Amino acid sequence: MDLYYYPGSAPCHAVLLTARSLGIGLNKKFLDLLARENMSNDFAKINPQKVVPTLVDKDFVLWESRAIMIYLVQEYGRDDSLYPKCPKKRAVINQRLYFDMDTLYKSFADYYYPQLFFKKPVVPELYKNMETAMELLNIFLEGNKYVAGDQLSVSDLSILASVSIFDVANFDLSKYANVARWYEHCKRLPGWDENWAGCLEFKKLFV
Repeated sequence: MDLYYYPGSAPCHAVLLTARSLGIGLNKKFLDLLARENMSNDFAKINPQKVVPTLVDKDFVLWESRAIMIYLVQEYGRDDSLYPKCPKKRAVINQRLYFDMDTLYKSFADYYYPQLFFKKPVVPELYKNMETAMELLNIFLEGNKYVAGDQLSVSDLSILASVSIFDVANFDLSKYANVARWYEHCKRLPGWDENWAGCLEFKKLFV
């Protein structure tokens, strides 16, 4: 399987973490987003939205990291532990994935990406959205080992990728005790080193 990716992208990290957890290999195809390689006509033929990560599994093409993660578990997982068949457990995992996409990761992107990619001025009010998102994650983790309960799931892997870039941007995670505990635990997961290496690539944008 080919994965079109950018090493500084948290959503790409989430897919790679999932692949490592499943013990499957992905043929990584680097696209330089800063050089706008994703906007090429050749890539548009693969993905008309021109975004990464994009997975190509023979004649099947899929993008949106959380959709890719679920596909990999359902198609290649030895069991359903990362995405259980139980409707209630799955519903909570889905909620956490949507929370990551539309609240947690989005708060980071809304605050930092205009500054990093378009040289826009800092908007302090948007930083408060990051703090609110982290407070919510801290509540989700109260009394739970993982973000959707007591079992590791794809929602942990997606949120781990997001929290990692908060960390590399020097966001103070120590103020959120449950998040800090969970984050330290997740650093032992397969693929952590590759995830962190990608975060350090992203950190170069801050220079």
